[in-house]
Amino acid sequence: MPVTRVELALGGRTLSIETGRMARQADGAVVVQYGETVVLGTAVSSAPREGIDFFPLTVDYREKLNAAGKFPGGFRKREGAPNQKETLTMRNIDRPLRPLFPKGFYDEVQVQCWVLSVDGANDPDVIAGIAASAALAISSIPFEGPIATVRIGRIEGNFVLMPTVAEMEYSELDLVLSVIKTA
Repeated sequence: MPVTRVELALGGRTLSIETGRMARQADGAVVVQYGETVVLGTAVSSAPREGIDFFPLTVDYREKLNAAGKFPGGFRKREGAPNQKETLTMRNIDRPLRPLFPKGFYDEVQVQCWVLSVDGANDPDVIAGIAASAALAISSIPFEGPIATVRIGRIEGNFVLMPTVAEMEYSELDLVLSVIKTA
């Protein structure tokens, strides 16, 4: 599979989506970079289990400490269960994706988003939403997406698209918006 890269300007910075280099055994895999923040998004599926009458979609999002140059120390050397921010990010990714699968589709689908690098200026949660959608869109999994996910802040009465972490300190609004092309 050849390496494919797409870039676009978003919020005054460059968003790039690359596929074909990492996680090639997944049904769909992309690396999304925004500034120096990098997220790997993968999507895999398997045949439905017998007796299932619901859609088993699993979304996992992890901010590994080493992505920010930190390493667990002391008694606990490993990273444990997801923290509150990771859990809320998983929900923010899951909720807009779930309705875009066909009715009666019961294959088990797993979407994984791993933060590979954090620059401190760009929050990786929205970038992970873009990565999850792009991974599903290029996979063979039936998905009626992709979706676009952005963060909108309001600073001194002005709306700001994709504000930095520092700008969000002064924002009176933190809105994460996910839409599809036909919405």
